[in-house]
Amino acid sequence: MDLSIYQIIRGPVLSNKAFRLNQVLKKLVLEVHPKATRSQIKDALKKIFNIQKIEKINIVCRKGKIKRAGGRLQTKGSKRKIAVITLVDEHPAALNQMQTVALAA
Repeated sequence: MDLSIYQIIRGPVLSNKAFRLNQVLKKLVLEVHPKATRSQIKDALKKIFNIQKIEKINIVCRKGKIKRAGGRLQTKGSKRKIAVITLVDEHPAALNQMQTVALAA
């Protein structure tokens, strides 16, 4: 499956835990396409945000929840894939850019 760099990174994760990781540990928490690989995520970060040195990319895959209505009707939510990116050196420009993207969303 061919994904463009703009389809790979869906946007920042807006939660208390993601905010703490960003502020305290200087990590980026992004929601990515469910079929994106680590190397695709790394290339997309390099091209979009001009981040050259990435230390580690951790990926968390979440299955969609099954929701029931009336006992018989079941629907399944969508899958989510979250990438936690650790940068080698602190890149304040990249972190500031991600925060402005999060505020705009």
